[in-house]
Amino acid sequence: MKTLRKTWPFHVMLLPSMIFLLIFSYVPMAGIVMAFQDYKPWLGFTGSEWVGLANFRYLFERQDSIQVIWNTLVIAVLKLIFNLFVPFIFAILLNEIRRVKLQRTIQTLVYLPHFLSWVILGGILIDLLATDGFANRILSTFGVQPIFFLGDNDWFRFTVIASDVWKEFGYNTIIFLATLAGINPSLYEAAEMDGATRLKQTLYVTIPSMIPMVAVVGTLALGNVLNAGFDQIFNLYNPLVYAKGDIIDTFVYRTAILNGEMGFGTAIGLFKSVISMVLILLSYRLAYKWANYRIF
Repeated sequence: MKTLRKTWPFHVMLLPSMIFLLIFSYVPMAGIVMAFQDYKPWLGFTGSEWVGLANFRYLFERQDSIQVIWNTLVIAVLKLIFNLFVPFIFAILLNEIRRVKLQRTIQTLVYLPHFLSWVILGGILIDLLATDGFANRILSTFGVQPIFFLGDNDWFRFTVIASDVWKEFGYNTIIFLATLAGINPSLYEAAEMDGATRLKQTLYVTIPSMIPMVAVVGTLALGNVLNAGFDQIFNLYNPLVYAKGDIIDTFVYRTAILNGEMGFGTAIGLFKSVISMVLILLSYRLAYKWANYRIF
């Protein structure tokens, strides 16, 4: 009680956030019951027919749902790899710039795309990557035939992954720059006294010092491996690229909201949530095992 009398203002300050979390995150979980029903909005939870695991069986029987799961894994894993590798390399290169003003200017420029929504960037990319857009005009000067970046299944995944890396790599660099700032300067001094060049200092001091953080970031990112980016895909895709570009979240949107198959859409969402929860627990365990990192 003594502790509560001292800390009650903090609990009151936290109360609005807890109420918000309860209303928008926990109360809606009652809707999970729709995954086990042939849900009809006009009948409600109590009036809709109970079908048990039929929606989940239907999930694995439909060819398009299997393709959607595969698309999600491919896009998400490639995004995970490149959003780890590119910021890692960029942070090392940026750290080698000795002019502080130039370094900060480059940092600011590469951070900016992160703060733009995919609604804005989607419109820009659609114009830039159109068959008569700026990108194809540049390619035509080199004799390359126009490429339908957002309408060709073979190019759509590449476009999605490349544009996501371009948008996020500057912001993702922050954590690696923080890691670089924490490296003991005496390690570089000792390496320099031993005659190590800048390249060898990078290979034998910088990179090994960053590996634990790479392990942490990589393992924690496993929890989001089924989140391939709804905002991005929704603003860029079209029926021509469903075969390679449709992911779980957009598939749920079309089946549940547009087609009215709410029970089936909820089953897909629940399947994704359960797998994501398992991956999050696994990633925390791996982060603790490999890098001695733990949250709780």
